[in-house]
Amino acid sequence: MIALWIIWSALTLVVISLAARKVAAGKDDEYVHLSDAETAAIPQQLAVANKLDKLDTWGKRLTIVDVVFGLVLVSMLVYQTWQANQTLPN
Repeated sequence: MIALWIIWSALTLVVISLAARKVAAGKDDEYVHLSDAETAAIPQQLAVANKLDKLDTWGKRLTIVDVVFGLVLVSMLVYQTWQANQTLPN
């Protein structure tokens, strides 16, 4: 059971690190480039936006997995505690 808690903790740390996407968004250019002189920035802007979209998608998926895994672990702990309290004293 301890190994499952360690796995869940590691998964939670991964989710938290994905939530800190400001590091990846540091190169994000939020300005719309319209002039001909700025056309070189558009492909870079699209590439960064695509990377951030993929990062957000993985973050959402792993968050769902993390929450479900945590709920399963808590359910297992509650069930084990309930079973331990069901033993009749002699």
